[in-house]
Amino acid sequence: MVLTRLMLIGILAVCSVDAIICPAADNKDSHAEARATTPQKRADFNREIYYKNKLEFSLEGAWLPNNIPFVFDRFVGIWVGVTDLHYTLVPLIASVRWQMNNIAGPSVFRGNWEGSSSASFTMIPRGPETRYWAYIMGIRRNFVQPNWPLVPYFEGRVGIGDINAKEPYGVLYAQGQDLTFTVLLDAGARYNLSPRYSLAAGATYMHISNLYMSEPRYPNYGINVWGPMIGAYMRWGGSRDGRTAKKNRDHGAVSADTP
Repeated sequence: MVLTRLMLIGILAVCSVDAIICPAADNKDSHAEARATTPQKRADFNREIYYKNKLEFSLEGAWLPNNIPFVFDRFVGIWVGVTDLHYTLVPLIASVRWQMNNIAGPSVFRGNWEGSSSASFTMIPRGPETRYWAYIMGIRRNFVQPNWPLVPYFEGRVGIGDINAKEPYGVLYAQGQDLTFTVLLDAGARYNLSPRYSLAAGATYMHISNLYMSEPRYPNYGINVWGPMIGAYMRWGGSRDGRTAKKNRDHGAVSADTP
């Protein structure tokens, strides 16, 4: 009789402990399953493409057959309009590009800044002049959204160059002197094939003039054209992860040598 009671008490004790432990275990399992099934936020791969001190080489080409007035005429207070002499320019631009900061900014303005230093050769298939050499510098804003492979941009560039001016030889509305200045405004989108290679397409406005340095002897008519542009980009140097790893290794080596 006593043995039977002891067995009943033991069974009741085991059941009570199991009733306390099992729900806790079930809760842990359910939380683990919920974490496993909850989709994790994907890391932004654009941070491996747009980051501070990244260097790139780019090659761009454009076809600019559309003649328009100088886009800043209203700001300088001089209205020239479009002359009867029309131009077509074909600029080829080789650039070294330096990304000046990491991705930052709110909403649609999220992105980074990029500077460029370029050498340009422009063919002139339509117009009295035939070629234009220039050195150009610029700054670009990349509008980078998380995990977008297509990144819009806007860029402004200025430069100084040499054109084989023909107005001194009697060609009306041609350029008044060889030393000239240029302004380029670009807008488009860049498609990133990988962290190393990218392609871009957009529209470009190009202005060439001598800032009235040829006047009063020769009027400064200038050239103002726009059209489509395409480009290809290639990263210089290693990836961002590789640079970070090297920096950490170098820092560790310095720390180890320091007494």
